[in-house]
Order: sequence, then C-alpha cells, then structure tokens
Amino acid sequence: MNRLLEILQDGRFHSGQELGALLGISRSAVWKHLQRLELALGIQLYKVPGRGYRLAESISLLDIESSTAVLNQLGWGLKAMDSTDSTNAEALRMLLAGVRAPFVVLADAQSSGRGRRGRTWVSPPAQNLYYTLALTISGGPQRLAGLSLVVGLAVMEALRKIGVEQSGVKWPNDIYANGKKIAGILMELTGDPADLCHVVIGIGINVNMTASPGEIEQAWTSVRNETSVLVDRNELVRVLSHSLHHYLRRHAEEGFVGLRSEWEASNIWHAQHCCLSTGSQQVKGVVLGVDNQGALRLGVDGHEKCFSGGELSLRLEDDS
Repeated sequence: MNRLLEILQDGRFHSGQELGALLGISRSAVWKHLQRLELALGIQLYKVPGRGYRLAESISLLDIESSTAVLNQLGWGLKAMDSTDSTNAEALRMLLAGVRAPFVVLADAQSSGRGRRGRTWVSPPAQNLYYTLALTISGGPQRLAGLSLVVGLAVMEALRKIGVEQSGVKWPNDIYANGKKIAGILMELTGDPADLCHVVIGIGINVNMTASPGEIEQAWTSVRNETSVLVDRNELVRVLSHSLHHYLRRHAEEGFVGLRSEWEASNIWHAQHCCLSTGSQQVKGVVLGVDNQGALRLGVDGHEKCFSGGELSLRLEDDS
C-alpha cells in the first residue's frame, strides 16, 4: 500500500489502468488496495469515472531512507512504522527488549496516541508527526531537571524554522501558535532517576491536519493552517532532530539554568491569570515564570509558590 500512496500523494487523478501498470497488478487488485487504504488508514479518495482515482488532499509521506541518514549523522537509530498503538509505548517495549538508546520511533499513524494525564492524542494517518526519542540518562535527578521544558524549546525552534514564526511555549510541555495548541510532549521514565534511567520523549506535532478527525478538547492549529502550504514531513523530521540534538546537548552541559532565560522569553502565558489543577484541588494565580529546576512559579494571594510534577495542568483562568 505504501507504493500506491507514493503514486497518489501528488493529489492528481490516476486511472486504474495506469496504477495497475505501475504496480504490476490487475485493475481489480488496484481497486482492492484502494479499498484497504480507505478502511485501514481512513484516507479519503475521490473516484471519478473516466478520470480515475485521487486523494481528497495531497499528503507528504515519510521517507525512511532520508530520515535514517539524518538520524545516523546524530548517532541515533530509527524504527519507522506504518502504524502503531503509540510511539512511546513502542519505544518502551524496545527498551525492555534490550534495544540500546538513543533511537527514534516514527509512525505514520497511531491507534492509541497518548497525551498527558491520560488524554488521547488524535493521530490521523499520513498527516502529522508522531515522533519518540529514547535516551539513556545518568547522573541523578539534576540531569532531568527542566528536561521537558528544554524539549519544548527544541520543538518551538523547529517550528519557527519551517515557518511558524508566532510559536511559543506553555508550561509544562505544550507549544502554541497564535493562541492555539500545535504540539505537545509526553515524557516517560523507566529505571532509577537517581542513578541510571531511560527517558522516552514523545512529540506530537499537528503538521498537515486541517480538519479534526475526532474530538479535540481545546483550540488547535497545524503547521499547514499557519503557513497555508503542504508541509514536507521529512524536512520537519530533519529540522526537529537537529534542534533536539542541539538543545539536549546544551541541557547536558549547562543544565536547565543555562536555558531558563530563553524559555522565559518564549513563555506565552507570562503574567496571565491561570488556574492550576493538581488533581485534588484548583489553585488560581498569576504566572510569574519558572525556577532553575523548571518548576512553575505562581503568584497566589500575594505570595510566590512553586509547583512541579507530571500530573499538573495549567489553564487560563477564563477557560478553566
């Protein structure tokens, strides 16, 4: 089916006879493959008698060969998949099976994409980027301090380089563009954070999605919505990987303290009245920034309080 998608990704009409000749199969076999594309991947096709078939919208397929070359230059491995339940879950399984980090898991679609706090990450096929980087980290908790915020900086910088200039970060690990969410990060640990552990960093970026294929609880946007052009996802893989490599190296050398001012400069909710959900309670206050460990600094009733943890959620007070 990948070869069929490669032919159709230009968005033009192709007759059944032409597709059959290119694939070396019969026209009836072409039709069966097209049906599988629609059913398995949820891709919409236009079928016009006398003209043939075309995708409802042009797509950008992942080129495994080019992504492998990019990642190998950085010393990272790659596992690329047509579909998986979750790239984070796949990375965790690979680590459990003894695959050595660092490596990246890429998928064209996710059946059970995950966000923070048990939320679903909507993951339509062949439209967005589902990218997980697995790392081995030693040296204790200080090597993890502010890591998700630094990854947010890397994602934001990659988006700016491909044309989403009005992008910024929101504590703890979301990236927004023009007030709407465009990307999110899910970081999971395995092992002993006080000694040696593995970190899987899941990154979901809305790339070419222009209409929601399912329920998304908040305002969202995509690179295509922001730039009005079809995005080459392979170029985004390249730019994102280099940005991650750069910021992770800086984090290892400088700690979060060396990147704190850069994160603060791109904090879209600085000085905003927000509501912080801690699970059991709601805390209202003004966002003051973050501390040297990446914890949220919140002004509450005239006093500064700091919050950190994986189950916290920050919303604007008017939207909470």
